[in-house]
Amino acid sequence: MSPRPSVILHTDRPATALAVLKETHPDLVVHACDSYAALPELIGRVAAEVVYSVRFDGTPRYPRQALVESPTVKWVSIGGSGTDHLGRWDPERLVVTNAAGVAAGMLAEYALGAMLSFSLDLRGFERRQQARLWGGGRVEPIEGKTVLIIGLGKTGTAVASRAQAMGMRTLGIRARPRSMPCLDEVHGPDALLTLLGRADFIVGCVPLLPSTRGLFGKAAFAAMKLSAVLIDISRGGVVDEAALLEALDGKRIKGAALDVFATEPLPADHPLWGYDNVAITPHCAAVYESWDVKSVRMFADNLTRYRSGEPLENVVNPERGY
Repeated sequence: MSPRPSVILHTDRPATALAVLKETHPDLVVHACDSYAALPELIGRVAAEVVYSVRFDGTPRYPRQALVESPTVKWVSIGGSGTDHLGRWDPERLVVTNAAGVAAGMLAEYALGAMLSFSLDLRGFERRQQARLWGGGRVEPIEGKTVLIIGLGKTGTAVASRAQAMGMRTLGIRARPRSMPCLDEVHGPDALLTLLGRADFIVGCVPLLPSTRGLFGKAAFAAMKLSAVLIDISRGGVVDEAALLEALDGKRIKGAALDVFATEPLPADHPLWGYDNVAITPHCAAVYESWDVKSVRMFADNLTRYRSGEPLENVVNPERGY
């Protein structure tokens, strides 16, 4: 840690990020980089100590090696919440933080919107509207329904709070279970299959880890109610897409709302596109106007702590992924 570290803002919106840093840290020389390819050279040239980085051009090309193996970089601040695109890093040599909570409210609204869309059969009414058909359709309240939230970080907690306000019963799973005000019940991961059988809606909010990859697989879908709806706002890979397709074809679940996929963009020939009971969004549930400003301001606040030698907030444990 140094009081005047060399800082890089690695984002596709450098003007916004630079404006925030100019306002909050006017004495620092800050470098901007808006491409993946140029980052490794810039890190070496300016001997960067701190890098704020947004994954804005997909995962496969992300320059993780330049960040986690640089001899000068001591702190990487990820502009979103997920850090799986960094792979593994040595926490003795490198500190990684994230912007957990920057989009928790928006993600929770997405999850609630998906629940309401299915309970109100909005997609079915839209099809009837296009056909100019009057009548038919059926609405149901979500009040009194049960939602199971898997992963009770800031996003999962925000989902629970909103669901509880709508009169829903809230069940949750977290690695270290403890009582929480907005949850009726909190359990450990071993209770997953039992709880799935009680849930009308299932919301995935976990990071992608070896322990969560394929979490929603054949056994999970077999344990769900036939009327269950899966809502995935976690990371691509948490849902076993082959198992999901099998469940959809066998009418094992009512439907799904998916914002993340194993391969992104979702290939045009992927069979998931063809299901009327699957809502697909392009990994945008956390992207709202000014989210990037909020994320950079969180980084700027942490940068103040870093420069003064105070503990950083939102430090990620590479073993847990959060």
